[in-house]
Amino acid sequence: MAKKAASPATITLKHLAAAIAEDQELSKKQAESILSDMVSMITKHLKKGERIRIVGLGILQVRKRAARMGRNPPPANRSRSRPARRLPSARPRNSRKPSRASVLIESEPKL
Repeated sequence: MAKKAASPATITLKHLAAAIAEDQELSKKQAESILSDMVSMITKHLKKGERIRIVGLGILQVRKRAARMGRNPPPANRSRSRPARRLPSARPRNSRKPSRASVLIESEPKL
């Protein structure tokens, strides 16, 4: 029998808050509050149609999808229309460019 490929673990806001709390010597509640505020601010700005650039992560933005005709698979008729809508999208940073930290580490003189 073939083994199932292990799926990567899902990291939640609570996991991130716990890690930040440990690294920054904050309480878990404070770290969770900071993260939830950040998520709500990102959501608010995306609803306004603004782009959000997070250095080292990428760009978050809202893209517009045009209206189109859908189809019902069994009879294959093209009768249902899909309205135009706005969808959030993420464009990750170009991973081929070295990060700023790696450039600094590589440029340090070796002892």
